[in-house]
Amino acid sequence: MTHEAGIPLGIRFKLLSDTPQDSAAQVAGEVVVGDYRDLETLRAFARGCDVITFDHEHVPTEHLRALEADGIPVRPGPDALVHAQDKGVMRARLTEIGAPCPRHRIVADPADVAAFAEEGDGFPVVLKTVRGGYDGKGVWVVRSEADAAEPFRAGVPVLAEEMVPFRRELAANIVRSPHGQAVAYPVVESRQVDGVCDTVIAPAPGLSEELSGQAQELALRIADELGVVGHLAVELFETEDGRVLVNELAMRPHNSGHWTMDGAVTSQFANHVRAVLDLPLGDPRPRAPWTVMCNVLGGDYPDMYAAYLHCMARDPQLKIHMYGKDVKPGRKVGHVNTYGDDLDAVLERARHAAGYLRGTITE
Repeated sequence: MTHEAGIPLGIRFKLLSDTPQDSAAQVAGEVVVGDYRDLETLRAFARGCDVITFDHEHVPTEHLRALEADGIPVRPGPDALVHAQDKGVMRARLTEIGAPCPRHRIVADPADVAAFAEEGDGFPVVLKTVRGGYDGKGVWVVRSEADAAEPFRAGVPVLAEEMVPFRRELAANIVRSPHGQAVAYPVVESRQVDGVCDTVIAPAPGLSEELSGQAQELALRIADELGVVGHLAVELFETEDGRVLVNELAMRPHNSGHWTMDGAVTSQFANHVRAVLDLPLGDPRPRAPWTVMCNVLGGDYPDMYAAYLHCMARDPQLKIHMYGKDVKPGRKVGHVNTYGDDLDAVLERARHAAGYLRGTITE
C-alpha cells in the first residue's frame, strides 16, 4: 500500500522481504529476500537506497544505528523507533515528557506482580513483554499471582500496567516530516475482537471537540519530543472519567489509518512517503462525514475472490483492499472501506462486505 502511494510520484522502491510471498514482494519492482535481523544483509540491501523506512518495528535498534553510521538516512531513526520497539523504554520516556499513561513498572516475577497490584487497586493487572508483541500477542490479563507465571517463561523483561476502566479505544494518527511540518488526521474509534482490530470509525462517534483536540495535540507533541519522522499512530484509551491515556505507539502506516486510503484527501501511506522524502505533506481532512474500515480476517472459506461479484454488485461504492496473503483462520488478509453521510448505513455496508468475504455472511 505504501508502494501504491509512491507510484504517482515516480518513486522506486527496493524491498527487503522475508519471503517472495510477502504482500509487498508481490508488487515491488526490486525485491531482496533476506533476514532483517542480519546486519550484513541490511548493509548490502541499503547500498544505493536514498532512505530506509519500515512496515514493522522489529529491525534491531543497534543495526539501524549501524546503518546511520554508514551514512544511510533511516526514517524514523533508531532513537525514535526504539519507543515503538520497547514498551519499557516507551513508558519511561512518555512519563518523562508528561504524557498521560496507565500506572506501570517493569516487574521481575509473579511475586513482584502481586506487589504491583497491591500498590494500586489490586488484580486484574495487564502484563506485556516489552518487545515483540502485536495484535494481542505478548499481552496477558492476570487475576492472581499464580496466574502471572506464563509471561516470564519467555525470559524477556515484563511490563506490568494497571487495568484501565475505559469507554473505548481511540487512535490519533499524525505524520511529521524531518523539517518539522506535521499533519493530524481525525481521531478514530478502534473496535477490537479478541485483541485484533476489527473495525475503525472515522471520526470517533460522539467524541467531544475538546477531547479530540487533546488527543491530536498529544500525538503531535509525542512525535516532536521523540523526533518521529513519518507516520505515528498513538493508540489511546478514552477513560470513564473523560480523559485519554496512551496505550501503544506505532511508527509506520497503521491499521487504524487504513480508512484514509479512500476516506481522506491524502492517505496515511502517501503522507508517510512524503515525510520520509521530506516533501510537503498533503491534506489529511476526510472526504465524507463518516468512513468505516473493517478488517477481513481469514476463516474456513479460502476462496474470497469468489465473493467479489456479490460485494461489488451490492455496493458499487465499496472499496476492497486485499493483501495477497494465504487465507488462515484469524489472519488479516485484507480490509474494506465504506463512506457516506449516515453512520449506521456506512457501518452496515462495511460489516456486510467483510463478513461476506470471510464467509460468515452468505446472503
